[in-house]
Amino acid sequence: MCKKGCSRVQNNKLNTYDWLCGVPEAENATDYVEVQFKNTRKGYFLNSAKIPLEKGDVVAVEATPGHDIGTVTLTGKLVLLQMKKNNTRTEGVEVKRIYRKAKTADMEKYEEAKAKEHETMIRSRQIATDLGLNMKIGDVEYQGDGNKAIFYYIADERVDFRQLIKVLADAFHIRIEMKQIGARQEAGRIGGIGPCGRELCCSSWMTNFVSVATGAARYQDISMNPQKLAGQCAKLKCCINYEVDAYVEAQKRLPSREIVLETKENTYYHCKTDIFRREITYSTDKSFAANLVTITAQRVFDIINMNKKGIKPLSLEADEKPQQPKRESQDILGQESLTRFDATASKKKRKKKKHDRTDNKTKPKE
Repeated sequence: MCKKGCSRVQNNKLNTYDWLCGVPEAENATDYVEVQFKNTRKGYFLNSAKIPLEKGDVVAVEATPGHDIGTVTLTGKLVLLQMKKNNTRTEGVEVKRIYRKAKTADMEKYEEAKAKEHETMIRSRQIATDLGLNMKIGDVEYQGDGNKAIFYYIADERVDFRQLIKVLADAFHIRIEMKQIGARQEAGRIGGIGPCGRELCCSSWMTNFVSVATGAARYQDISMNPQKLAGQCAKLKCCINYEVDAYVEAQKRLPSREIVLETKENTYYHCKTDIFRREITYSTDKSFAANLVTITAQRVFDIINMNKKGIKPLSLEADEKPQQPKRESQDILGQESLTRFDATASKKKRKKKKHDRTDNKTKPKE
C-alpha cells in the first residue's frame, strides 16, 4: 500500500511524483533525502540516523551555522536520479545531515524567524538605496533557527556589497549571505498567476531556465507585441519555447515564404500561413494585405512547378474545382415511408366494410 506522502496532489512547489512509491527495493535504495525550503530552494541531506521519513514530514537539517527547517519532498531511489539531474556532487564534499523531525520548539522558532522576512526585505532595500548600490533585493529567506538570512538580489552590473553586508549585520544581528538571481528566478520565488490563468511555470515546476529568442515567436506567427510576449519577469515568456519544435517541423513540409507566385492576372506575395491547416494566404502587394487569396499548400506547390516551366495559371484557385457527386437522399432506416402503417390500416378498414355489406346482402330477411 502506498504511503500518504506519495500522493500525486501536493501543495509544494516543484513537486515530484514518486512513481516508485511502495516498491521496497526503491524505498531502501539510498539514505539521501530531498528537502525543500522556502519557494524553489531544495537540498539533499544524508539520513545517517535512519529516521523513518515520509514525503511531507518537516525536519531539522544541518546548516552553517546552526540548523534549518524544511519539508521532505522525496525519498528512495528517485532522490539519486534527481541528484544526478541537478549535478549534485557527494564525493569529496562534506554532505550535511538530517538531525531529527521538527519538534514544537523548532517550529515556534521557525515561525518567529519567517515573520521577520518581509520587514527585513523592505528595510534592506532602503539601506541599499542609501548606500547608492544599483541592485534590487527581491526576497529574504531566514534560516529555521533565525541565526542567518539569505538576501536574494538582482543587478545588471557587478555590485560591491561588502559595506552593505556590514550594515545589514549591524542592523539585524544575524549572519548575512548574498545570492544573485535572474529575473526569471525572482518571478519563481515570488510566484503569481500567468495570463493563461494558471500558476507561473517558474514557480510551479520549472527548475532550468532556457533562453527564449524572438525567433521562436516568429516561427509561430505570434504578434511581436512586447507587452504580450513578456511575462511577469519582463523577459520573454518561457512558454514560447514549448511548441516551437512542432511549428519548425511542420514548416519544413510547406513552401518557402520567399517564393513569389505568378498568374496571368497578378503577382502574389506571401502574407500569412496557417501551418497546421496547411493553408497559405497571398497578397498582391508585398508591403500590406491587398486582394487576399487563401489556397492549400498542395496548390502552391503545383503553381510553383508551373511557374518553373514558364506556365502561368489564370488564378491562384484551381482552374476547375472538382464537382462532388450528388448524394441521393435515402431513408435512414432503409425502409418505406412511415405512413405505410396508415395505408395498411385504411385498407383493412375498407376490406372489413365490404365484408359487412356482403354479409348483410346474404342474410335472409325475417
